[in-house]
Amino acid sequence: MTTQPILDLPLPADDDRSARAASLRSRAAVEAGDREAWLGIFATDAVVQDPVGPSMFDEVGEGHRGPEARAAFWDTVIAPNPVQMRIHASYAGGDEVANVITIVNRFPDGSQALVPGIAIYCVDDEGKVRSLRAFWELDQMVFEPAPA
Repeated sequence: MTTQPILDLPLPADDDRSARAASLRSRAAVEAGDREAWLGIFATDAVVQDPVGPSMFDEVGEGHRGPEARAAFWDTVIAPNPVQMRIHASYAGGDEVANVITIVNRFPDGSQALVPGIAIYCVDDEGKVRSLRAFWELDQMVFEPAPA
């Protein structure tokens, strides 16, 4: 995997209701392992599609809609191992932002999986996420074995 620069985007101000701010709050919650903070960024009827389309996480490809479905997604996909979200570029427009990312999943033995993709966040007027759509392909994942 080609090394890309990582943007050093700071946490947004509390009153920032932009999609980029929501995406940065999402990243902070995921990296901190803070389930309640992550669940709190979403509007009640929001949907998480990660990845978009049918996958091992969502066989029908309709996404994880509603609080219970998003909580189950956290518990089964995000919570098991530490996750880092590297943002390489970020493009905002209107109530959306598209982040060029690499998701890094670290495993107990020191190995890790790097998954390149695009994460698109759409927010409502209060800055709550209405949709999180992550585009990535399993065959693009790079596995790095544990250091010897």
